[in-house]
Amino acid sequence: MRGYFIQKNERILCKVTGIQPYGVFVEYENYQGLIHISEISDRFVQDITKLFNIGDEIYAVILDFDDKNQKLQLSYKRALLVNSKVMEKVDIKIGFRSIEEKLDEWVKAKKEALKND
Repeated sequence: MRGYFIQKNERILCKVTGIQPYGVFVEYENYQGLIHISEISDRFVQDITKLFNIGDEIYAVILDFDDKNQKLQLSYKRALLVNSKVMEKVDIKIGFRSIEEKLDEWVKAKKEALKND
């Protein structure tokens, strides 16, 4: 048994083994897991089969586990979240910073255009 390697909040790569209206069943190592429909997305999920197929390999985060029965409770939506510490290192080229850099130029151009009218 590898249970001592498993930790809550760990991001794992697992394989989809079944799909039901209430969630997705997966396997990881010797463990069987369930991703409940409420842990797939923050938005309404009408049809899980449009998101997953049996055999898909997907990332999920461990919410809880039972070593004795080798069961996992997982979250798909949490695996998609980007860590804020990672984002601090990303140099964003779009957004308000680029607007700020161009603002003076745009104001000058608009003033000139108004003068010429």
